[in-house]
Amino acid sequence: MLDYISGILEFKSTNSITIDVSGIGYEISAALSSLSKLPEIGSQVKLYIVESVSGMYGGVICLYGFLTKEERDMYLLIKDEVPGTGSKKAMEYMDKISKSFADFKTAIISKNPSMLHAVFGFTKKTADKLIAALKDKIASVKVSGKEKWASVNLTENKLILEAIEGLISLGYKEQRVRAVVNKVYEQNENITLENLITKSLQEL
Repeated sequence: MLDYISGILEFKSTNSITIDVSGIGYEISAALSSLSKLPEIGSQVKLYIVESVSGMYGGVICLYGFLTKEERDMYLLIKDEVPGTGSKKAMEYMDKISKSFADFKTAIISKNPSMLHAVFGFTKKTADKLIAALKDKIASVKVSGKEKWASVNLTENKLILEAIEGLISLGYKEQRVRAVVNKVYEQNENITLENLITKSLQEL
């Protein structure tokens, strides 16, 4: 069983990489969020590995890579505990969760489907399924980083979250965006999402 692979980054695409280890190339699937954090081609890299056997007769071994052991533990928890979730679907979930592992863990423990929808983009059905499957198990999974969204009342201020997320996607820094959006929201009663983003852009 492989624990990790360390070698030279030989190739990188939109969903996988190849790592050269002493002349042997290992093709490894990874989440887009992880791929974006990898160094340039030719650099030394290290990924923690999950092996998955596929094919009608179990003859194909697929490798999935993660930047940290914590990310791998979260992936395995989702793949093994959430009904109907195979290796690829679990990787899709990881892409969404990568926005904030700490907030995802908090949302599951606090049974907050609104947070799972507003921050991570899960449908209500998927959010409910994740909570039901993980609420009693996720506490044992360690996560790094601090919560980003804990100070926001997600039930009442979903509008704020959507505006913040939209502005961050445009390249603005999260800390500055949050301060401006909250200020504009407080100064404009019954503001729409479009106007909230427009007015916030004027102050960024």
